[in-house]
Amino acid sequence: MSLDRVVAAAGRSAALPLVLAVHAVDVDTGESVGAHDEAVLPVASASKLLLLAEIARRLDTGELRPDRPVDLLDEDRTGGTGLLSRFGRTGWSVEDLCWLTASVSDNTATNALLRLVGRESTARLAAELGLRRLTLHDYVRDVRGPGVPPVFATGTARDLALLVAHAARGSMVTPGASARLLRWMRANTDHGLVPALISHDPYAECFPERPAGGLLVANKTGTDAGVRADAGLLIGARRLAYAAVAHWDTGLGPSTERAAVHAIRDIGRTLESYALTPRP
Repeated sequence: MSLDRVVAAAGRSAALPLVLAVHAVDVDTGESVGAHDEAVLPVASASKLLLLAEIARRLDTGELRPDRPVDLLDEDRTGGTGLLSRFGRTGWSVEDLCWLTASVSDNTATNALLRLVGRESTARLAAELGLRRLTLHDYVRDVRGPGVPPVFATGTARDLALLVAHAARGSMVTPGASARLLRWMRANTDHGLVPALISHDPYAECFPERPAGGLLVANKTGTDAGVRADAGLLIGARRLAYAAVAHWDTGLGPSTERAAVHAIRDIGRTLESYALTPRP
């Protein structure tokens, strides 16, 4: 099976009133394909992978300790996804916050981690990895008004997929940092986009080993008004890093949102077929 079928799957959304950007990388051969994959779009919480990558790097080098305590500040707390804003406890470890960010996309945990390392460090890591257009612009906020960036983060499907490919190859700075990021991604609880219609075991303990005849997923999603994004890794007979980002005008109503989700899920089935196809 050719990766070109991924582009064909993305092309089925051409008549829809949205932008659907897709990039897929065969981790082991380096073959890649994309559609609209250089378009800079809002990517919502999928961009938290870049923050987690920087934390993983610092944990691997010893700049940070996993058990370092981080006290939540009032400025960290925000609504949306996550659990910390509902808990009374204020002290957490760095790795606690990473697990919460990766598993339930906790916005308060994200803000605390971003305050700890700074957006400048994520920009440096992106440049080092060749991710030219993946950018965290701000903290997560409940309301975006004058004087703050209009969105939390922007990026391209290409850059998101390449970040995942780096982690899968162990080249995201170090093998240790790469493996740590993948373990966090494996804990993600939102499988409603690319993995929604594919057969996989989210709890298999063999990760990242390839299951016999099966498929494993590690991913990070993003959801915002007019945005659905998913970046991750499929492990089957082949290892496939991917990113899919849909963007549309919210004034078009809920039918366009449903169409975007359906289109990303359709791409997921094509990615699954490639990942499960044995190499010649």
